[in-house]
Amino acid sequence: MEIVYEDNHIIVVNKKAGEIVQGDKTGDKPIVEMLKEYLKEKYHKPGNVFCGVVHRIDRPVSGLVVFARTSKALTRLNEMLRKGEIRKTYHALVEGRPKEPAATLENYLVSDGRINKTFICDSATPEAKHAVLEYRKLEELERYTLLEIDLKTGRKHQIRAQLAGMGHPIKGDLKYGAKRSNKDGGISLTAARLEFTHPVSKEPLSFSVEIANAGRS
Repeated sequence: MEIVYEDNHIIVVNKKAGEIVQGDKTGDKPIVEMLKEYLKEKYHKPGNVFCGVVHRIDRPVSGLVVFARTSKALTRLNEMLRKGEIRKTYHALVEGRPKEPAATLENYLVSDGRINKTFICDSATPEAKHAVLEYRKLEELERYTLLEIDLKTGRKHQIRAQLAGMGHPIKGDLKYGAKRSNKDGGISLTAARLEFTHPVSKEPLSFSVEIANAGRS
């Protein structure tokens, strides 16, 4: 577990592909429980330790996730998230070369929980949700293109579904049409930059990490 930043109110973690933020039906230990154990041991805290989940990223995705160490910080961060005041920028290595150097993707998505997959659909489809993202090319490789993605809405598997929908699935993302898997079982999508105002000190914060699985082969 790589801790990028820690103070009395928040912890920012660089999640590895395969790790889960919160508990799920697999029973695997989530990062939030690892953090509680870490805080309990480091600060010799008796009893239960508070650690709040502010947001999540998919299991095969790597990158930055922020957690709250106090209920005050959690409440404020949740409100900031609701208002779009926590900016999350992603980097994705996709198959092929998108035609446009930069573009906005706008679709309607519906998720099928039975198979844990999201589909592009018609706007009239029951339970369809509007989804918007902007991308720009950062680098063109022989078989892949590195994109920077500014997510405007937060739908389940949104980036994965929309990029696959335009014919350029994320490297390693077999569920959405990638040709081959990555060695670690993750996909080449990283929550690469996180920018927000500290919920207590009001200091502007910015964190960044390199994209995982950015292989050039």
